[in-house]
Amino acid sequence: MDSNDSSTLGLGSREIAELRQMLKGSLILPGDDLYDNARTVVQGAIDRRPAAIARVANAADVAQVIGFARQSGLELAVRSGGHSPAGHGVSDGGLVIDLRELRTLTIDPEKRTAWAESGLTAGEYTAATGVYSLATGFGDTASVGIGGITLGGGVGYLTRKYGLTIDNLLAADLVTADGQLVRADAGANPDLFWAIRGGGGNFGVVTRFQYRLHPVSTAVGGMLILPATPDVIANFVAEAEAAPEELTTVANVMAAPPMPFLPPEVHGKLVLMALILYAGDIEAGERAVARFRALASPLVDQLHAMRYAEIFQPEDTSFRPATVARTLYVDRIDRAAAGIILDYLQASNAPLRLAQLRVLGGAVARVPVEETAYAHRQARILVNLLSIYNGEVDRPVRQAWVDQFAAALPHQTGGVYVNFLDGAGRNGIHEVYPGETGQRLAQIKARRDPDNLFRLNHNIKPM
Repeated sequence: MDSNDSSTLGLGSREIAELRQMLKGSLILPGDDLYDNARTVVQGAIDRRPAAIARVANAADVAQVIGFARQSGLELAVRSGGHSPAGHGVSDGGLVIDLRELRTLTIDPEKRTAWAESGLTAGEYTAATGVYSLATGFGDTASVGIGGITLGGGVGYLTRKYGLTIDNLLAADLVTADGQLVRADAGANPDLFWAIRGGGGNFGVVTRFQYRLHPVSTAVGGMLILPATPDVIANFVAEAEAAPEELTTVANVMAAPPMPFLPPEVHGKLVLMALILYAGDIEAGERAVARFRALASPLVDQLHAMRYAEIFQPEDTSFRPATVARTLYVDRIDRAAAGIILDYLQASNAPLRLAQLRVLGGAVARVPVEETAYAHRQARILVNLLSIYNGEVDRPVRQAWVDQFAAALPHQTGGVYVNFLDGAGRNGIHEVYPGETGQRLAQIKARRDPDNLFRLNHNIKPM
């Protein structure tokens, strides 16, 4: 294919030359060797073909692409790690700002702060800060980009002890819709600083973040797999709520995959596959995780003393399942709720389906709700329901299952977590940003991006 074929690109050769000349970084076009890799995101259902992908080298490049998008009218996508469940990191026929080359990390171990460019992943950041026995909380997946997870809130292994990622954000440099590079912190552009702490990518393209670092060196953690029964699930959640704040769990109730360390007779049976991390003293951590081991005879017990960074395990980045999901908050998982979870999982034949349960509280709940754009500070348990599907014929079947599953769960408290939303549109933006939070965000959007240039996201429309 001729990479300058305007009928294919939606861009003429003059526009391509103009855009290429603007950039210190590289421009990737259809037909280029890097194109298919550059347009690939984690959500396997996404197969979009952008007109051009700008792999930017600095903030000035970002400003140039933003200006070009405004002038051309092309849809603009922003990619950091490509983990958006809705595939917001790539546009069909539009422009992509690809941040992956922005990878500078400057650590100040004495002040316990770090400036990190937004192309870094959680695993890369954590490994580098771990050299100093310091950490900032970023989810639970090594390959997730720090940009998206930060802007949406950031729920991860250090959440209960040190809060969401946004609770440890000190400042950000971003390019706004008018192409200006601005600093947002408590003193400079405080409205913008408030909005980007939970409001997603609606307000600009962040090129680097300044984070607070915490002393985190030793830990006890890993995978614990237990048989899934109503009592085990309910008691697991109760133990997670009662545990010291140093301990965080991610409990996946699911059909056991054919992992080599699982007995063959367990494959396909419902299990509780938990990732557990106690970030602190080894002896105290061993006591804390022992309570989970005692819930049932473990099928797999990989809990062990480690350095914190070890919890981010290597991943198979070629695994890109097509999935549908629903996310919600509940205030408890009792035995009845656990029974409903098992009934729905048993009724489905999807090769991968799960109910993920994350106990929150702790440091998250101690931040006043008006302090950031994350509006669900008092939510106790975050639930994510997910199913894989095989092709467009299968998709509505699996979507109906997760929708019915979500509706059946008791003890719901309202609201959803923006970073877990897919593109199915079952949750309205008012559920993410209710009441005064949503109104304030819409007002800031009207001032900062009145034309809604940054719309390929869970969009906040200008008021």
